[in-house]
Amino acid sequence: MEQRILGGQGLRVSALGLGCMGMTFAYGGQDDAESRATLERALELGVTFFDTADMYGPHTNEELLGSVLGPRRDEVVIATKFGNEIGPDGQGTGRVNGRPDYLRGQIDGSLQRLRTDHVDLYYQHRVDPDVPIEETWGALGELVTAGKVRHLGISEAAPETIRRAHATAPMSAVQTEYSLFTRDVEDNGVLAACRELGIGFVPYSPIGRGFLAGTIRSTEDLPEGDWRRNSPRFQGEALQANLRVLDEVNALAERKGVSPTQLALAWVLAQGEDIVPIPGTKRRRYLEENVGAVDVTLTSEEFAAIEEVAPVGVASGERYPAAAMQTLDH
Repeated sequence: MEQRILGGQGLRVSALGLGCMGMTFAYGGQDDAESRATLERALELGVTFFDTADMYGPHTNEELLGSVLGPRRDEVVIATKFGNEIGPDGQGTGRVNGRPDYLRGQIDGSLQRLRTDHVDLYYQHRVDPDVPIEETWGALGELVTAGKVRHLGISEAAPETIRRAHATAPMSAVQTEYSLFTRDVEDNGVLAACRELGIGFVPYSPIGRGFLAGTIRSTEDLPEGDWRRNSPRFQGEALQANLRVLDEVNALAERKGVSPTQLALAWVLAQGEDIVPIPGTKRRRYLEENVGAVDVTLTSEEFAAIEEVAPVGVASGERYPAAAMQTLDH
């Protein structure tokens, strides 16, 4: 597996990471045995970069990764996150919390669940509008000094927030949704800010939350408990408009002789050596398909054809339901 470097502090990871959220959270149909087998298979295939968060479960996702990856800690790069507040009862409160005292407590819990003495990459999951970013990142810098964290990142942050955080403590990665269907970072300044500052970029949902795989034609194709049933892009007229775009993407993939998933991932991977997508899956067969994208090379003609059918802003519907959109930093 090709290796890439995230940020100026030399964080080396596999060119393709594995997003682990769906193994215990958000998408329904939990299968711990298959998830464990998927994590093991990822290691066999050369994937070394694993992404989780304290909020996924809450806590169960970190525990799963700790049980599988803990014994192989020296072989892997583990990223986790804090900031989507978890209350004393162990449940999400729906609030964002960037207070220094809160994150100091969260890192200790994450380390325990992950069965490690340090996190390789620690993200602020969402930006707290009520806490100056310098306060949060001053505390994060202290975690690096203490050895609990090796590298720092932020998720769904605006360019100015990224600049202020990076000026407080060096940032290695920005994680934001990015795919053929979600190209906002190309024109809202986020990707430009990362490149200006020498920060790596980690796209989550690079297959459009599974939509670009081509198997979801209606909400009935989604399991019970899958949050996408409430996602604007999977509803009504927006879904129908998105399916029309998907059909064109599928046709390009068929012409190329690859799956739609592989075409979508190859496109993201080709956007720069500073980009490391983390497609999520809990099944070995999808993992193997995803990893196959690393060997797909697109021609200039194929890039042009993709651009024609999936330009910036092509998707219909918001990325999240209204309440979740309110937690994004703009």
